[in-house]
Amino acid sequence: MEETQVLLQRLKARNTKLIVITGGVCSSLGKGVLISSIGVLLKSADYAISVMKLDPYLNIDPGTMSPSVHGEVFVTADGAETDLDLGHYERNFDMSLTRHSSVSAGQIYKEVLEGERQGKYLGHNIQIATHVVDVIKKRILRASLENPVDFFLIEIGGTVGDLEIEIFLESIRQLRDVLGNTHFLHGHLSYVPTLSWSGDIKTKPTQHSMNGLKRAGLVPDFLFLRTDQHIDQRALHTCSLFCGMVYDRMFQVLTHEPIFALFGDLDKQGLTSKIQAYFKIQQVRQADIGAWQSYVQRIQGSKEALRIGFIVKYISNSDPYLSVIDALKTAVYHAGYKLDLVEIVAEDLEQPEKSDRYEQAMDKLQSVVGIVVPGGFGRRGIEGKIVATRFAREHKIPFLGLCLGMQVMVIEAARSLLGLAQANSLEFDELTPDPVVTLMAEQKEVTALGGTMRLGSYPCSLVPGTKAHQAYAALQVVERHRHRFEVNNAYRERLSAVGVVFSGINNDLDLVEITEIADHPFMAGSQFHAEFTSGPLKVNPLFKAFVQAACQYKAQAEPVWGMAGMENIQITQPSAFSI
Repeated sequence: MEETQVLLQRLKARNTKLIVITGGVCSSLGKGVLISSIGVLLKSADYAISVMKLDPYLNIDPGTMSPSVHGEVFVTADGAETDLDLGHYERNFDMSLTRHSSVSAGQIYKEVLEGERQGKYLGHNIQIATHVVDVIKKRILRASLENPVDFFLIEIGGTVGDLEIEIFLESIRQLRDVLGNTHFLHGHLSYVPTLSWSGDIKTKPTQHSMNGLKRAGLVPDFLFLRTDQHIDQRALHTCSLFCGMVYDRMFQVLTHEPIFALFGDLDKQGLTSKIQAYFKIQQVRQADIGAWQSYVQRIQGSKEALRIGFIVKYISNSDPYLSVIDALKTAVYHAGYKLDLVEIVAEDLEQPEKSDRYEQAMDKLQSVVGIVVPGGFGRRGIEGKIVATRFAREHKIPFLGLCLGMQVMVIEAARSLLGLAQANSLEFDELTPDPVVTLMAEQKEVTALGGTMRLGSYPCSLVPGTKAHQAYAALQVVERHRHRFEVNNAYRERLSAVGVVFSGINNDLDLVEITEIADHPFMAGSQFHAEFTSGPLKVNPLFKAFVQAACQYKAQAEPVWGMAGMENIQITQPSAFSI
């Protein structure tokens, strides 16, 4: 029997139900947020769920895309570089996804073409409508069967009407035909704008989006209307009539602050029960979202701000640092504050003293009660990050370095505490006489860029009595990585002698995972991305400890307004062109 048929039979035998979400009118409507809402409600009703995202771009994965263009690259436990939406899903569902949950058109075409070279299609001409679509269906079915679940949620990236999305629409059309209403639900998210100059609610864009679906042979079962304002009954009836939708299966997806309030809103509109009714589930379960409602109340009740400095390289929007910002917000909310995130452009701290850009950046730096240096790649802005790191160390301001941020912390300590003025990372200066951060041994022969870093989850042993050990309250943890460079073990003994504490070690590979400064209230850096395992209801221990230290600093000390100790900072010029 052909594999697709076998997979379909297994899915039916397990009684797994597929819920597919498409988007219309424009991008950035929040399909990922809608999927998260549906998943939270079903999981809160005690159903087992999982999720995948299908992206129409031809890249194999987002790993080589610019963060300023595509946003943050999220890393799964098994080492896949994925879209940032998977981070939303993991955080909101409190679950660990795999590489099977992230599929791009590039992966699909690659699989088909490699199969052709291997003789898989001998005697046939390869066609999009047959072979490419079949691979997509198999990917969906395999992923849905990876774990025993009641509901499998699927987000199709892009917008209905886009050329590149058509193969995915055809795939779900064919799945719908064979699965029927007992195992398949299609929801469509569409934009309903309100004209600011007249106050009119316009459903015409949604009608056109629905027409695009109908041309693809699809009529959604549920229609989700993305809107900033409540849609009146007249407009809803118009939308129902001209879109051919059952009125009772239309839902308003309003803009909420915080966004987690959407979960309760959709539940009040009956989404949880209507999904179960659609699938003819006899014993309808209620969603218990009490923990989420308490979290929303905590957020709304947070009045006083905690001012945290964020040393950034990518400044187009917040997407390149989405998980870090979410982790900070969550930790701050749980501490009883709201986050006042002060973005400080790293390159501004590299400008000549007395220049406007430098002084404005320093004014910001002096006003915060905590400093975070996030991950990144390339030498642009590195010296500015070192300036901020030294400022945090010398003025005892709580500091958290993530991935690159930890490496910057080690470089700064080598320069300031060891007196190695030209200390650097080989990533930024291949001619440095003191490469305190060096290329990992297994990376030295690597030439390809995509998917070749140290990726995924690795164990870390914690040293008892250190701040990392106190934060995690464990002797071993597992965290996620995405990097090529590591602390150079040749310098570990010398750095330890001047107060650098290597509090987390991967014993199997003998690699530094966490670094601290001994005589500092809280100055810690992790080689891993602690933000990837921090969620709204479960804060990563390093973020929690950092925010606690910032709260104590806020309560006990005045912000540092003077520039004492900063006048001797020297910006080391790299020996190659900065990118």
